[in-house]
Amino acid sequence: MKNTVSPYKTLLYITGCCFFMLLSATTFAQTRGKVEVIKDPRVDTLIARKLTANSGSAQSGFSSSGYRVQIYTGSDRAAAYKAQTKFVQNYPDVQSYITYLEPNFKVRVGDFRTRLEATKMMEQLRPWFPLMFIIPEKINPPKLESDTQ
Repeated sequence: MKNTVSPYKTLLYITGCCFFMLLSATTFAQTRGKVEVIKDPRVDTLIARKLTANSGSAQSGFSSSGYRVQIYTGSDRAAAYKAQTKFVQNYPDVQSYITYLEPNFKVRVGDFRTRLEATKMMEQLRPWFPLMFIIPEKINPPKLESDTQ
C-alpha cells in the first residue's frame, strides 16, 4: 500500500505557513526605519514648468467641457498661421489654438462654456472667416473676475 498524505495534513501545513508569514510580516511592519528619497533634480524643474504652464487658467490643471470656434482647416501651414494672426489682431484677449492632425492644420479660438457664446463669436467673425464650425471639446475655463475688497 502506498503512503499518501491526507488532505487535512496538507491543509494544516499550508495554514501554518500562511500564519507564520502573516506573523513575520506584521513583525517587520512594526519596526521603524528611515526612508531616503533619491531623485534627479530635473524632476523639480519639470514640476515647476508644469505649474507655470497651468497658472494661466482659473484653476490649475483643470479643464471642462465647452466649445471652440474652428476658423480654419487646411493643409497649408502658412495659411493657418495667417488666419490665427488675423484673428489675434481683431481679438487679442481671446485665446487661439493651432493643432495639426495629419494632413490638416486646424485653428480654433475661444474657450466658451455654452454653445450660445460660441455662436455669438461665430457671428462676429463671419466677415473675416466664411467657413467656420462650432467644435465641442475640453476647454481651459476663463479666469473669473473677483472683488479683492
